[in-house]
Amino acid sequence: PKQLGDALRRYRTLAGLTQSQLAAKAGLRQATISQIEGGSSATKFGTVCAILAALDLELTIGPRSKSRTEDIEEIF
Repeated sequence: PKQLGDALRRYRTLAGLTQSQLAAKAGLRQATISQIEGGSSATKFGTVCAILAALDLELTIGPRSKSRTEDIEEIF
C-alpha cells in the first residue's frame, strides 16, 4: 500500500493537481486521497481504479521483479 500511495502521489504531482483537485476528478473526498497516498491498507480496489482513471493511468499486472539493494539507488 505504501508503494502504491507513493506512486499515486508522484503522478498527481506531475499532473499538477492538488489532492482536492484529484479527489474532485475521481469523485472522491480529499481525505480519501490523503489516506491512500499515506499507504492505507484499507483501500478498495474500485477507489484505486477511480484514481487511476482520473490520472489517465492504467494498471498493468506482471510477475514481481527481483530487485537488488543496489537497484533502489537508481530510483533516487
